[in-house]
Amino acid sequence: MTVQSRRLHRPSVGRALIYLVLIAFTIFYLLPVYLLLITGMKDFEEVSLSRMWDLPASMGFDSFAAAWETLRGSFVNSFQLVIPATVISCLFGSMNGYVLSKWKFRGSDALFTAILFGMFIPYQSVLIPLVLTLQQMGLYGSIPGLILVHVVYGIPITTLIFRNYYAGVPTELVEAGKIDGAGFFGIYRAIIFPLSIPGFVVVAIWQFTSIWNEFLFGLIITNAPEQRPVTVALQNIAGSQYTLWNVQMAGALLVALPTLLIYIFLGRYFLRGLLAGALKG
Repeated sequence: MTVQSRRLHRPSVGRALIYLVLIAFTIFYLLPVYLLLITGMKDFEEVSLSRMWDLPASMGFDSFAAAWETLRGSFVNSFQLVIPATVISCLFGSMNGYVLSKWKFRGSDALFTAILFGMFIPYQSVLIPLVLTLQQMGLYGSIPGLILVHVVYGIPITTLIFRNYYAGVPTELVEAGKIDGAGFFGIYRAIIFPLSIPGFVVVAIWQFTSIWNEFLFGLIITNAPEQRPVTVALQNIAGSQYTLWNVQMAGALLVALPTLLIYIFLGRYFLRGLLAGALKG
């Protein structure tokens, strides 16, 4: 084998090993999805720990139909919660990041630190004052109350992402806008917002996933079954005497489907947003 052929051979072997490792990791991470799918397609009599990896005797979707019948209303609640909460928190985070990166003022760094402190406050520590506040506002037990909570809790992370993203935008563009007579909102609308699409994609995917999968606030703040998000409704599928594991697994896969589809179809844009600097410090 010549030197040139050895040079061509080594990269191909290394690349093949990388692909094998990536395929192995992919299979490992897809095992829970496989288990949810095959268990959801089994009859209740087939479900057991000793045979949990076995394929179902017959391909049926009765468990998925039963789970969907139970979760259908809660899916609507979750979408009514997630979409406005994601949009509003993205807009607030974008405006905060714009102010804290391009309109410096006295105490702005201290304010930014105070906002970031909200990321480290555990949900459990604020439940009682949170419930009392929502009751005083007349929002307790409602989807608008949940939207408000997720918007407030989303402000720290969205502000952090957008502030770091806007730090990479040349300040000269803002100064040029000021010279042309544009004000605060005019500069944001004409200069900052058009450059923010990668940042908005990252923040929207992050917020959508976080709010959709959240359980504690949905359980505590909503006090009526017809108002509860889908994660709480999924937990309520389990019976008090026994659990229909095939229906439970089918429901879990249905609940996970929106976030899976988000990352399948928008994952490339999420990565592009990260590479564009949305999470650079």
